[in-house]
Amino acid sequence: MSKSSYRRPSAVRYAHNGDVSIAYETFGDLTSAEPLLLIMGLDFQMVWWADEFCAQLVDAGFAVVRFDNRDTGLSTHFESRSRQHPFRALLGGTTSAYTGTDMLDDIEAVLDAVGWSSAHVLGASMGAGLAQALALARPSRVRSMVSAMGPPVTAGPLRTLTYLRPGALIRLALTGRALARNGPVELLVEIYRALSSPGYPFPERWARQAATISHGRSPRDPRSAQRQTATARTFRLPPLSEVRVPALVIVGESDPLIRASAGRDIARQIPGAVLRLYPGVGHTLPAELWPDIIRELRDLAARA
Repeated sequence: MSKSSYRRPSAVRYAHNGDVSIAYETFGDLTSAEPLLLIMGLDFQMVWWADEFCAQLVDAGFAVVRFDNRDTGLSTHFESRSRQHPFRALLGGTTSAYTGTDMLDDIEAVLDAVGWSSAHVLGASMGAGLAQALALARPSRVRSMVSAMGPPVTAGPLRTLTYLRPGALIRLALTGRALARNGPVELLVEIYRALSSPGYPFPERWARQAATISHGRSPRDPRSAQRQTATARTFRLPPLSEVRVPALVIVGESDPLIRASAGRDIARQIPGAVLRLYPGVGHTLPAELWPDIIRELRDLAARA
Protein backbone atom coordinates (compact mmCIF):
# COMPACT_ATOMS: atom_id res chain seq x y z
CA MET A 1 0.00 0.00 0.00
CA SER A 2 1.37 3.44 -0.92
CA LYS A 3 2.18 6.04 1.72
CA SER A 4 -0.44 8.40 0.28
CA SER A 5 -3.16 5.78 0.64
CA TYR A 6 -2.33 5.48 4.35
CA ARG A 7 -3.32 9.15 4.72
CA ARG A 8 -6.90 8.37 3.69
CA PRO A 9 -9.47 6.56 5.84
CA SER A 10 -9.98 2.87 5.27
CA ALA A 11 -13.36 1.46 4.40
CA VAL A 12 -15.71 1.35 7.38
CA ARG A 13 -15.29 -1.86 9.34
CA TYR A 14 -17.09 -3.21 12.40
CA ALA A 15 -15.99 -4.54 15.78
CA HIS A 16 -18.45 -6.57 17.84
CA ASN A 17 -19.21 -6.50 21.54
CA GLY A 18 -21.93 -9.12 21.88
CA ASP A 19 -24.91 -7.86 19.90
CA VAL A 20 -23.43 -4.35 19.58
CA SER A 21 -21.56 -3.39 16.42
CA ILE A 22 -19.02 -0.56 16.57
CA ALA A 23 -18.08 1.11 13.29
CA TYR A 24 -14.48 2.20 12.86
CA GLU A 25 -12.02 3.50 10.26
CA THR A 26 -8.23 3.37 10.19
CA PHE A 27 -5.36 5.47 8.88
CA GLY A 28 -1.73 4.37 8.53
CA ASP A 29 0.11 1.10 8.96
CA LEU A 30 -1.57 -0.72 11.83
CA THR A 31 1.25 -3.26 12.15
CA SER A 32 4.33 -1.04 12.49
CA ALA A 33 3.38 2.53 13.43
CA GLU A 34 2.62 3.83 16.93
CA PRO A 35 -1.02 2.86 17.68
CA LEU A 36 -3.31 5.79 18.49
CA LEU A 37 -7.02 5.47 19.29
CA LEU A 38 -9.26 8.55 18.98
CA ILE A 39 -12.43 8.68 21.11
CA MET A 40 -15.06 11.24 20.10
CA GLY A 41 -17.38 13.15 22.40
CA LEU A 42 -21.06 13.16 23.21
CA ASP A 43 -23.35 12.57 20.21
CA PHE A 44 -20.63 13.31 17.61
CA GLN A 45 -19.59 10.82 14.95
CA MET A 46 -16.03 9.76 14.19
CA VAL A 47 -15.93 11.95 11.05
CA TRP A 48 -15.59 14.97 13.35
CA TRP A 49 -12.01 13.80 13.82
CA ALA A 50 -10.85 15.53 10.65
CA ASP A 51 -9.26 13.37 7.95
CA GLU A 52 -6.40 15.86 7.64
CA PHE A 53 -5.68 15.72 11.37
CA CYS A 54 -5.51 11.93 11.11
CA ALA A 55 -3.28 12.21 8.03
CA GLN A 56 -0.87 14.52 9.87
CA LEU A 57 -0.77 12.03 12.73
CA VAL A 58 0.18 9.32 10.21
CA ASP A 59 2.96 11.56 8.87
CA ALA A 60 4.21 11.87 12.46
CA GLY A 61 4.52 8.09 12.81
CA PHE A 62 1.15 7.07 14.22
CA ALA A 63 -1.42 4.60 13.00
CA VAL A 64 -4.85 6.00 13.80
CA VAL A 65 -8.19 4.37 14.57
CA ARG A 66 -11.35 6.44 14.98
CA PHE A 67 -14.77 4.96 15.73
CA ASP A 68 -18.41 5.75 16.38
CA ASN A 69 -19.38 5.29 20.01
CA ARG A 70 -22.46 3.11 20.50
CA ASP A 71 -25.66 5.07 19.85
CA THR A 72 -23.82 7.24 17.31
CA GLY A 73 -23.26 7.17 13.57
CA LEU A 74 -22.96 3.74 12.01
CA SER A 75 -22.68 1.89 15.32
CA THR A 76 -25.60 0.16 17.03
CA HIS A 77 -28.33 2.54 18.23
CA PHE A 78 -30.65 2.22 21.20
CA GLU A 79 -34.04 3.69 22.10
CA SER A 80 -35.59 5.81 24.85
CA ARG A 81 -39.24 5.95 25.77
CA SER A 82 -39.15 9.72 26.15
CA ARG A 83 -36.81 12.62 25.52
CA GLN A 84 -35.19 14.08 28.63
CA HIS A 85 -32.64 16.82 29.23
CA PRO A 86 -29.08 15.41 29.56
CA PHE A 87 -28.83 17.10 33.00
CA ARG A 88 -31.65 14.87 34.20
CA ALA A 89 -29.90 11.83 32.77
CA LEU A 90 -26.67 12.79 34.53
CA LEU A 91 -28.46 13.12 37.88
CA GLY A 92 -30.27 9.80 37.57
CA GLY A 93 -33.63 10.96 36.25
CA THR A 94 -33.62 8.45 33.41
CA THR A 95 -33.00 4.73 33.12
CA SER A 96 -29.62 3.95 31.60
CA ALA A 97 -29.84 1.89 28.40
CA TYR A 98 -26.25 0.75 28.94
CA THR A 99 -23.35 1.46 31.25
CA GLY A 100 -19.95 3.07 31.12
CA THR A 101 -18.46 -0.39 31.39
CA ASP A 102 -20.33 -1.38 28.23
CA MET A 103 -18.69 1.53 26.43
CA LEU A 104 -15.25 0.47 27.67
CA ASP A 105 -16.01 -3.03 26.39
CA ASP A 106 -16.80 -1.45 23.00
CA ILE A 107 -13.41 0.24 22.98
CA GLU A 108 -11.66 -3.02 23.80
CA ALA A 109 -13.59 -4.70 20.98
CA VAL A 110 -12.20 -2.10 18.56
CA LEU A 111 -8.66 -2.63 19.85
CA ASP A 112 -9.08 -6.38 19.44
CA ALA A 113 -10.52 -5.97 15.93
CA VAL A 114 -7.44 -4.07 14.71
CA GLY A 115 -5.05 -6.41 16.52
CA TRP A 116 -3.75 -3.94 19.09
CA SER A 117 -3.03 -5.23 22.59
CA SER A 118 -2.64 -1.60 23.71
CA ALA A 119 -2.61 1.91 22.25
CA HIS A 120 -2.08 5.56 22.98
CA VAL A 121 -5.52 7.02 23.62
CA LEU A 122 -6.79 10.54 22.87
CA GLY A 123 -10.31 11.37 24.03
CA ALA A 124 -12.21 14.63 23.56
CA SER A 125 -15.13 15.85 25.71
CA MET A 126 -17.11 12.72 26.70
CA GLY A 127 -14.28 10.81 25.02
CA ALA A 128 -11.90 12.36 27.55
CA GLY A 129 -13.86 10.68 30.33
CA LEU A 130 -13.76 7.36 28.48
CA ALA A 131 -10.00 7.72 27.98
CA GLN A 132 -9.51 8.36 31.70
CA ALA A 133 -11.79 5.44 32.60
CA LEU A 134 -9.93 3.11 30.23
CA ALA A 135 -6.59 4.06 31.83
CA LEU A 136 -8.05 3.32 35.28
CA ALA A 137 -10.15 0.21 34.58
CA ARG A 138 -8.20 -1.40 31.72
CA PRO A 139 -4.63 -0.14 32.28
CA SER A 140 -2.99 -2.89 30.22
CA ARG A 141 -4.72 -1.52 27.08
CA VAL A 142 -3.38 2.06 27.46
CA ARG A 143 0.16 3.19 26.64
CA SER A 144 -0.46 6.89 27.22
CA MET A 145 -3.57 8.97 27.72
CA VAL A 146 -4.70 12.39 26.48
CA SER A 147 -7.74 14.00 28.05
CA ALA A 148 -8.98 16.97 26.00
CA MET A 149 -11.81 19.33 26.97
CA GLY A 150 -13.42 17.05 29.53
CA PRO A 151 -14.10 16.89 33.28
CA PRO A 152 -12.64 14.29 35.65
CA VAL A 153 -14.45 10.99 35.07
CA THR A 154 -14.30 10.30 38.81
CA ALA A 155 -16.01 13.56 39.82
CA GLY A 156 -19.55 12.23 40.25
CA PRO A 157 -22.73 13.86 38.89
CA LEU A 158 -23.01 16.83 41.25
CA ARG A 159 -19.34 17.74 41.04
CA THR A 160 -19.43 17.35 37.25
CA LEU A 161 -22.20 19.94 37.07
CA THR A 162 -19.87 22.50 38.68
CA TYR A 163 -17.44 22.07 35.78
CA LEU A 164 -20.09 22.81 33.15
CA ARG A 165 -21.09 26.22 31.85
CA PRO A 166 -24.91 26.10 31.87
CA GLY A 167 -25.20 29.16 29.61
CA ALA A 168 -23.64 27.21 26.75
CA LEU A 169 -26.15 24.39 27.15
CA ILE A 170 -29.01 26.89 27.07
CA ARG A 171 -27.61 28.52 23.93
CA LEU A 172 -27.23 25.13 22.26
CA ALA A 173 -30.84 24.26 23.07
CA LEU A 174 -32.07 27.59 21.69
CA THR A 175 -29.90 27.14 18.59
CA GLY A 176 -31.47 23.74 17.97
CA ARG A 177 -34.98 25.10 18.19
CA ALA A 178 -34.23 28.12 16.00
CA LEU A 179 -32.54 26.08 13.27
CA ALA A 180 -34.89 23.10 13.24
CA ARG A 181 -36.66 24.51 10.22
CA ASN A 182 -33.37 25.00 8.33
CA GLY A 183 -32.54 21.31 8.17
CA PRO A 184 -30.33 18.85 10.06
CA VAL A 185 -27.07 19.66 8.28
CA GLU A 186 -27.35 23.35 9.12
CA LEU A 187 -28.15 22.42 12.72
CA LEU A 188 -24.98 20.32 13.02
CA VAL A 189 -22.89 23.15 11.57
CA GLU A 190 -24.30 25.64 14.05
CA ILE A 191 -23.83 23.30 17.00
CA TYR A 192 -20.19 22.94 16.01
CA ARG A 193 -19.90 26.71 15.55
CA ALA A 194 -21.27 27.27 19.07
CA LEU A 195 -18.57 24.97 20.49
CA SER A 196 -15.71 26.31 18.39
CA SER A 197 -12.69 28.39 19.30
CA PRO A 198 -13.23 32.16 19.30
CA GLY A 199 -9.53 32.85 18.86
CA TYR A 200 -9.34 30.99 15.54
CA PRO A 201 -11.20 31.13 12.21
CA PHE A 202 -14.28 28.94 12.05
CA PRO A 203 -13.69 26.11 9.49
CA GLU A 204 -17.02 26.65 7.75
CA ARG A 205 -16.35 24.57 4.64
CA TRP A 206 -14.97 21.58 6.55
CA ALA A 207 -17.73 21.74 9.19
CA ARG A 208 -20.38 21.65 6.47
CA GLN A 209 -18.68 18.69 4.80
CA ALA A 210 -18.45 16.80 8.12
CA ALA A 211 -22.07 17.63 8.93
CA THR A 212 -23.20 16.40 5.51
CA ILE A 213 -21.32 13.11 5.86
CA SER A 214 -22.53 12.71 9.43
CA HIS A 215 -26.19 13.23 8.51
CA GLY A 216 -25.86 10.97 5.48
CA ARG A 217 -24.48 8.15 7.59
CA SER A 218 -27.02 8.48 10.39
CA PRO A 219 -29.39 11.38 11.13
CA ARG A 220 -28.91 12.81 14.61
CA ASP A 221 -31.10 11.36 17.35
CA PRO A 222 -31.40 13.95 20.18
CA ARG A 223 -32.16 11.16 22.65
CA SER A 224 -28.77 9.53 22.17
CA ALA A 225 -27.17 12.38 24.15
CA GLN A 226 -29.27 11.60 27.21
CA ARG A 227 -28.47 7.89 26.93
CA GLN A 228 -24.74 8.52 26.64
CA THR A 229 -24.81 11.09 29.45
CA ALA A 230 -26.58 8.62 31.75
CA THR A 231 -23.53 6.33 31.61
CA ALA A 232 -21.46 8.84 33.61
CA ARG A 233 -23.20 7.90 36.84
CA THR A 234 -22.62 4.16 36.26
CA PHE A 235 -18.82 4.21 36.57
CA ARG A 236 -17.20 2.78 39.69
CA LEU A 237 -13.56 3.71 39.37
CA PRO A 238 -10.47 4.17 41.53
CA PRO A 239 -9.13 7.73 41.93
CA LEU A 240 -7.26 9.40 39.08
CA SER A 241 -4.13 9.25 41.21
CA GLU A 242 -3.94 5.58 40.19
CA VAL A 243 -3.35 6.40 36.51
CA ARG A 244 0.14 5.05 35.85
CA VAL A 245 0.67 5.94 32.18
CA PRO A 246 2.05 9.22 30.81
CA ALA A 247 -0.83 11.68 30.60
CA LEU A 248 -1.51 14.95 28.81
CA VAL A 249 -4.44 17.22 29.64
CA ILE A 250 -5.57 19.73 27.00
CA VAL A 251 -7.69 22.71 28.07
CA GLY A 252 -9.24 25.41 25.93
CA GLU A 253 -9.22 28.60 27.99
CA SER A 254 -12.23 29.88 26.00
CA ASP A 255 -14.18 26.61 26.16
CA PRO A 256 -17.86 27.60 26.19
CA LEU A 257 -18.93 24.28 27.72
CA ILE A 258 -16.29 23.05 30.19
CA ARG A 259 -14.53 25.28 32.74
CA ALA A 260 -10.73 25.29 32.71
CA SER A 261 -10.80 24.13 36.34
CA ALA A 262 -11.90 20.70 35.08
CA GLY A 263 -8.65 20.13 33.20
CA ARG A 264 -6.57 21.62 35.98
CA ASP A 265 -8.14 19.19 38.45
CA ILE A 266 -7.45 16.22 36.17
CA ALA A 267 -3.79 17.21 35.77
CA ARG A 268 -3.43 17.83 39.50
CA GLN A 269 -4.73 14.37 40.36
CA ILE A 270 -2.74 12.30 37.83
CA PRO A 271 0.92 11.87 38.85
CA GLY A 272 3.25 13.53 36.36
CA ALA A 273 0.47 14.69 34.03
CA VAL A 274 1.31 17.52 31.63
CA LEU A 275 -1.22 20.36 31.42
CA ARG A 276 -1.54 22.46 28.28
CA LEU A 277 -3.75 25.55 28.42
CA TYR A 278 -4.54 27.09 25.03
CA PRO A 279 -5.80 30.69 24.92
CA GLY A 280 -8.63 31.37 22.48
CA VAL A 281 -9.46 27.66 22.19
CA GLY A 282 -13.01 26.46 22.78
CA HIS A 283 -14.48 22.96 22.78
CA THR A 284 -12.64 22.00 19.58
CA LEU A 285 -9.05 21.45 18.42
CA PRO A 286 -8.35 24.14 15.78
CA ALA A 287 -6.29 23.08 12.77
CA GLU A 288 -3.76 25.81 13.56
CA LEU A 289 -2.85 23.90 16.75
CA TRP A 290 -2.55 20.45 15.22
CA PRO A 291 1.26 20.64 14.74
CA ASP A 292 1.72 21.61 18.40
CA ILE A 293 -0.69 18.92 19.63
CA ILE A 294 1.01 16.29 17.47
CA ARG A 295 4.40 17.26 18.92
CA GLU A 296 2.92 16.79 22.39
CA LEU A 297 1.62 13.36 21.36
CA ARG A 298 5.04 12.37 20.06
CA ASP A 299 6.65 13.46 23.34
CA LEU A 300 4.04 11.50 25.28
CA ALA A 301 4.64 8.39 23.16
CA ALA A 302 8.37 8.69 23.75
CA ARG A 303 7.75 8.80 27.51
CA ALA A 304 5.59 5.69 27.27
